[in-house]
Amino acid sequence: MDSATVLIITIGAVVVAITGVAIYTAFGPPSAQLDDPFEDHED
Repeated sequence: MDSATVLIITIGAVVVAITGVAIYTAFGPPSAQLDDPFEDHED
């Protein structure tokens, strides 16, 4: 394969992996450990 094609596939895979981890962290089981700073400081 051409080196540019390998580079594009690699960058695309990294972007998809980071997006998947971010969605898992935001909406999956680890989201129970996240704090909402607006709920902590009610006026």
